[in-house]
Amino acid sequence: MTTHRTGTRDEWLAARLELLEEEKALTRHSDALARRRQALPWVRVDKAYRFETDDGSASLADLFRGRSQLLVYHFMFGPDYAAGCPSCSAIADGFDGIVVHLAHHDVMLWAVSRAPLAKLQAYRRRMGWRFPWASSLGGDFNFDFNVAFTEAQQREGGIEYNYRREAGMPLVGRDTASWQEEPVAKMAATTGTDPATYTRERPGMSAFVLEDGIIYHTYSTYARGLDGLWGMYQWLDRAPKGRNEEGVWWRRHDEYETR
Repeated sequence: MTTHRTGTRDEWLAARLELLEEEKALTRHSDALARRRQALPWVRVDKAYRFETDDGSASLADLFRGRSQLLVYHFMFGPDYAAGCPSCSAIADGFDGIVVHLAHHDVMLWAVSRAPLAKLQAYRRRMGWRFPWASSLGGDFNFDFNVAFTEAQQREGGIEYNYRREAGMPLVGRDTASWQEEPVAKMAATTGTDPATYTRERPGMSAFVLEDGIIYHTYSTYARGLDGLWGMYQWLDRAPKGRNEEGVWWRRHDEYETR
């Protein structure tokens, strides 16, 4: 027998209409936040970033492919990873369906990671994806946009992620061993790395605009700021039991048992 509160259809409708007013207020607030994002000052990008793509070496301007706007998903796939982050993979599962619509609305969507291009291509084939994915290996792009960090930064507390500085983290010793019981260690294992290596890469997204031959950085978000891009959570938040999760439950889409 259910332990959830039950009621009549009239009681449900009254509660639903009350909730609807709050949902409408949230929608209006979300619209206002979108306008504030678009009103942020633009910052000129002068560094000559280079990427490796399916079509060869490319500049940041090349990634626009004739559009005026560029969205980059910073996909956690470091040079030492054997596979992409499963959380980033769950988010990227939604890219193929929208990338064509964005491209026809003057917006290019790319994933960018530090792993070598051959690794990215092999993983993309495994996942059955088609969206464009570039390697930034050997360049500063991921470091400059605060989604990649060095061992020294990690050890000394020099990581600034999601607009705040993190405390230093021991890379060896008893405390490191204790991570093996944490979700981060389980996530790291799925990428073939240890927690320290895994967490030197971080997820995020950044937006750019190209005007009069000049590229500007317009917006970046990280961590829970990516929730809105994670399609499965938007559905789960509307399911009867919500996210209903304990720890890391999701897998890459080819790793679930057949049901």
